[in-house]
Amino acid sequence: MSIGNEYIKVIIERFKSLKNLGDKTFQQLCDKDIHWTYNEESNSISIIVKHMSGNMVSRWTDFLTSDGEKEYRNRDDEFVDDITSKYDLMIVWEKGWKSLFDTLNSLREEDLLKQITIRGEKHTVIEAIERQVAHYAYHVGQIVYIGKQIKNDLWNNLSIPKGKSEAYLKKMLEKHQQ
Repeated sequence: MSIGNEYIKVIIERFKSLKNLGDKTFQQLCDKDIHWTYNEESNSISIIVKHMSGNMVSRWTDFLTSDGEKEYRNRDDEFVDDITSKYDLMIVWEKGWKSLFDTLNSLREEDLLKQITIRGEKHTVIEAIERQVAHYAYHVGQIVYIGKQIKNDLWNNLSIPKGKSEAYLKKMLEKHQQ
């Protein structure tokens, strides 16, 4: 196993983990929930998903051969809340992730140090990937936080519940010592 191949494997798992957090949040929400905002300046979950998907399709399409900011992308339109249902939200969500995973699964170790551009700025493939994992983690965190605000005491925890850290640690240590 080489460092490059291990990096590709690990980063794919990181992105899958982020997607899974979003998926588990959406499972707890209904159609009206995806449009909830704290105030007029805040983005709803549907807007965040639309923005993420637009970014993903732009960044990951022809990843190695064209600028990551595609001419067809209208970023400002991503902030118009026009997704009508949770079903439609999931189509938009999956489209973005498909673009990302198709590209990551096609990368080879020798691609990692190649240069690509995003808005004319040069990045190594590794830099571009790290830039995107940070961006998507930021937005998935927003999605989870909004979902938790909406569901309040009906929220099903996606991580270690408050007051359960010791029990979780014990369980994990037992699992990994076998």
